[in-house]
Amino acid sequence: MRTYYSKKAATSIIIANMIGTGVFTSIGFQLLDIQSIFLLLLLWAIGGIAALCGAATYAELGAALPRSGGEYNFLGRIYHPLAGFISGWISTIIGFAAPIAAVALAFSDYSTAIIFGSQPIWIKKIIACLLVITITLIHVKNKDISSKFQIAFTSIKILLIISFCFCAFTITPEPQSISFLPQKGDLSIFTSTAFGISLIYVSYAYTGWNAAVYITSELERPQKELPKILISGTAIVMALYLLLNLAFLYTSPIAELEGKIEIGYITATNIFGENGAVVVGMMLCLLLVSTISAMIIAGPRALQAIGEDFNSLGFLSRVNNSDIPKNAIFFQSIVALIYILTSSFETIIIFAGMILALNSFLAILGVFILRKKEPDLNRPYRTFGYPFVPAFYLIITFTMIVMAAINEPLNALGSAAIIVVGVFFYKYFESSNNIK
Repeated sequence: MRTYYSKKAATSIIIANMIGTGVFTSIGFQLLDIQSIFLLLLLWAIGGIAALCGAATYAELGAALPRSGGEYNFLGRIYHPLAGFISGWISTIIGFAAPIAAVALAFSDYSTAIIFGSQPIWIKKIIACLLVITITLIHVKNKDISSKFQIAFTSIKILLIISFCFCAFTITPEPQSISFLPQKGDLSIFTSTAFGISLIYVSYAYTGWNAAVYITSELERPQKELPKILISGTAIVMALYLLLNLAFLYTSPIAELEGKIEIGYITATNIFGENGAVVVGMMLCLLLVSTISAMIIAGPRALQAIGEDFNSLGFLSRVNNSDIPKNAIFFQSIVALIYILTSSFETIIIFAGMILALNSFLAILGVFILRKKEPDLNRPYRTFGYPFVPAFYLIITFTMIVMAAINEPLNALGSAAIIVVGVFFYKYFESSNNIK
């Protein structure tokens, strides 16, 4: 009997994918150029609205093309199988495996610091590997266990954030005076390069809103439920992000946060006193478990779809009695373990933001192409506010890609190199008559 992920489980995958450490670290760098509360919250609101526009557009794509695999499915159908293949292997190897490694090591950093104090890097790597292996084994058994684990840890994540913010607004000994009104000079900052660069980091914190399209085939009624899942999951994260940033600014003077990466620790210290480091460390550990879990569920579905389409990679498409692609999950986790042991993810992940943004840009652009190319295609859901909603996402994302390429040309070249490698692999399979 075929098994499915519930609506609640799919929504938790989106929330857990999106909320990692980014929101707890980035505002310190934004404060270097932007010290207006109005503009800072506007920054996170624009990032959230862009993510919602992306989610609403993906809802149309996912309902019209209801197959797992995310951008692999979309780009391969809309543009060319080559575009789908490159997107699929980038999503899995860079978009999921590398961040899994980074988040697992962050977990080991926080957990060892709380329990044992400073530890050698090899001990941290062992802990990170054990965490990835444990969560992998949980998700390859059956969907009931997988769903319950994901829902439980995502619920804990949401409760912890709400509790943290509640404490920030109720027990902070010396709260800061906050004005939500625009200040003199805000317009010039809003139109500056600094605001655009800050938006890049905000958008990176919002990545993951598309996670549910990787498991489309494993939803019981994807054409009906997927739009609700994508939009509601993204909206919840946007609300939590705005609440968290408001809590940071309410509890701590701007001078303490400016240029700092340990925003969670500074804020927790101002709320809870000397126990702040322990509180935020334990909180981040629990937050990161659900993030790793969600990535281990979502990422392998792109590999599974590739395995269904390429004969020589067919082993990736094999499923167990619960319809779980265990080989694909093991493959992605092995790549993540290699990243952890070699620390090679530190180089790979630098390219992730730019190249994943390009992935989603092409997918959103594909809505316009697909409507023209296949006007009679059954579309159970149509993007609200079309064409303005997808156009807004495209404008924001294109601007960020261009700014990132200008400011970080080496990362742009690295992203291009990764795409070229993908072309090479695709051509190998194509010349070997391995495409089904």
